Amino acid sequence: MVTVDFNEKRCKACGLCADACPLGIIYVNTDRVMVNGLGCAELKENKCIGCKSCVTVCPDAAISLRRTDEDK
Repeated sequence: MVTVDFNEKRCKACGLCADACPLGIIYVNTDRVMVNGLGCAELKENKCIGCKSCVTVCPDAAISLRRTDEDK
């Protein structure tokens, strides 16, 4: 399984990651305002396939993927 981590201090809620996600599982949560006064990207559900499309398009390097041990 892949876990997506969003750096809330770097995310500027641009939505590029949500547009790039082939599964449509990323959205920008504007209800939760971060320190920078903006929302932050979040997962609707954790079904990430690890394609890294979101990581590639993020202009602020606010997204990272990591493998979890749940696959074992």
